[in-house]
Amino acid sequence: MADLSTNFLGIKSPNPFWLASAPPTDKAYNVERAFEAGWGGVVWKTLGEAGPPVVNVNGPRYGAIWGPDRRLLGLNNIELITDRDLEINLREIAEVKRRWPDRAMIVSIMVPCEEQSWKAILPRVEATGADGIELNFGCPHGMSERGMGAAVGQVPEYIQMVAEWCKHYSSMPVIVKLTPNITDIRYPARAAKAGGADAVSLINTISSIVSVDLDNFAPVPTIDGKGSHGGYCGPAVKPIALNMVAEIARDAETRGLPISGIGGIQTWRDAAEYIALGCGTVQVCTAAMTYGFKIVEEMTQGLSDWMDEKGYATLADFQGRAVPNVTDWQYLNLNYITKARIDQDLCIKCGRCHIACEDTSHQAITAMVDGVRHFEVMDDECVGCNLCVNVCPVDDCITMIEMTEGSDPRTGRPIDHDYANWTTHPNNPMAKQAAE
Repeated sequence: MADLSTNFLGIKSPNPFWLASAPPTDKAYNVERAFEAGWGGVVWKTLGEAGPPVVNVNGPRYGAIWGPDRRLLGLNNIELITDRDLEINLREIAEVKRRWPDRAMIVSIMVPCEEQSWKAILPRVEATGADGIELNFGCPHGMSERGMGAAVGQVPEYIQMVAEWCKHYSSMPVIVKLTPNITDIRYPARAAKAGGADAVSLINTISSIVSVDLDNFAPVPTIDGKGSHGGYCGPAVKPIALNMVAEIARDAETRGLPISGIGGIQTWRDAAEYIALGCGTVQVCTAAMTYGFKIVEEMTQGLSDWMDEKGYATLADFQGRAVPNVTDWQYLNLNYITKARIDQDLCIKCGRCHIACEDTSHQAITAMVDGVRHFEVMDDECVGCNLCVNVCPVDDCITMIEMTEGSDPRTGRPIDHDYANWTTHPNNPMAKQAAE
């Protein structure tokens, strides 16, 4: 059986599945139930500084996007950091860590961007015996209006400055949680590293309005007839998160920086994809809020079974394996030619491939042959775009096959096995200038 144990920044946990800082990690009751279910670690819901607790709204806090089967695709929230007293949180963190010494206990922190505020809270968190801290520089609503959260995460200089304070006033590993609400994720990641941060975690939620109630014309969730932008998470954000993780993993300045992956992780496969892009752990929130803590059982079992099937004994055996295969568009091989193929035995004659190709693509799929409903790819029109594969409702009915011999029926050009990309293509004006 595969070994799922992790050692992230010296923080050990029995598996890479951590609960992200959010409502599921707001109190000892939740966290202990999560550990009983099998979660490898948690990031405690974000703590604020001592004093009057943060005030949350007393009405709806979530908006949602569903698929046709009512399956949750995206969740928007307008909840803020913990509204429980700092003393209570610190006491419970210490108690839970003492009872569960083999689980990772990370504490999320958000205080004003002032050195004294960080200097005051860090020793108190460290005294709980927690394994590390996560700096919440990602919250896009509520706290950012107060100069915290994403307001800090969008300014690399602030990220570096606060990371330096944390490394100066604490001996705990420092993880910087990055906001996706920025043009280029590499700059805040570089700043975190420059400030001495031990790792980054990403992504935090995306600033969003998920829908508008057309009866009262207010954003959802609605509070007394008004709505606000919130933080978007769930399966829908996974592609954005994977791209940002990959950008950091392959950037020359941040390559090798430990990453805790966050964003839309619902299955073992999602987790494996993050790990393949270099993540040492993965953090989950929406899936637990949708299906409950026991979903981790499916995640751990599924990941273990897949690793056994592939012959991977530990997570390190495939961690980062996908990073070298992520490249920029200009370096993709222009001599790689594929055509779509329809398995007639699997085809249910629905016609979705034909209409998608006919109306919106390259008119490369037949509809009728000799008066009979029949769908087949016309190689002389097919550009290999694979739209038909993605709209077909039957798994493996349509596949993409590489052409390795002869000529491309569409262009008439012989198949060239040499690698060629846009940087040297004759149509590239920059390539022409370089040649001259």
